[in-house]
Amino acid sequence: MLRCSLCVNDERTSRIEIVNGRPLCRECQVYLRHPIDRDRIKQELEELMENVEKAIVAYSGGKDSVVALYLAKEVYSVKELEAVMIDHGLMAREAVENAERIADYLNVPFKVLRYDYSDIFRNALLKAQSPCRACSKRTMEKLRRYALRNGYKYIITGHELPFGHHPYRLMSGGVVQIRLLSMMTEKERFDILRRLPFEFPELPGYTTNCLVLGPALQLYWDKHGYSFEHRRIAALVRYGLMSREKAERELQRPDVPEEQWKIVLGKLGIKEDQIKINQK
Repeated sequence: MLRCSLCVNDERTSRIEIVNGRPLCRECQVYLRHPIDRDRIKQELEELMENVEKAIVAYSGGKDSVVALYLAKEVYSVKELEAVMIDHGLMAREAVENAERIADYLNVPFKVLRYDYSDIFRNALLKAQSPCRACSKRTMEKLRRYALRNGYKYIITGHELPFGHHPYRLMSGGVVQIRLLSMMTEKERFDILRRLPFEFPELPGYTTNCLVLGPALQLYWDKHGYSFEHRRIAALVRYGLMSREKAERELQRPDVPEEQWKIVLGKLGIKEDQIKINQK
């Protein structure tokens, strides 16, 4: 099986071609023709944040949103800042505890909005699909509406990958989403986390806040033979934001503890015989 020589894509996830003697996926070929200008993205981000005096942080209590909150408060000194968590019903207890502890540590107001996302999660598990895109889309819409109701123009998120070549996007109603961690390496993020009272939860999958991601990844892996996070993590490697070795570890099939399966299936009203769970 051909593997991309630049990222971690292979023939399962992307078309691989031999270019000048080296195997490259389609995404890496585009990247090499139109490379990301890191300095320009960072400069654009700095210039944008100079004008941000009031914002909410999309705050899940996971490692990336915690870093985003820290940067907004301590580096960019946003004067009026609010950490807003969308609790979709399957947040890890440790994530909520991290969120509360660090918001208090940074002296930032913390608000929890609770919604039922069981329809998204149930559908994903029953079909062995990823719930992430639908979950993210709904969450950003709820945050957008919250921002408009409360007079916020900016929503800060903890995404490392920019929107193409820009660290922001304009949402309807004039709200601007800012990906504050755009082009920040994993090492840089972990250096910040070490300064904070952040405790890493032991959750399967590339997550520090969600109980459903591990089960969804396991079911998808058993059906397709690879992770639905593959292409996103490949992009992190392509941009030099994560090492190949770490990416390979994150893309392995997760082994979800039986107790976590019980919690997730119980909350979603799914019986074990409705899905195929392979414990390895």
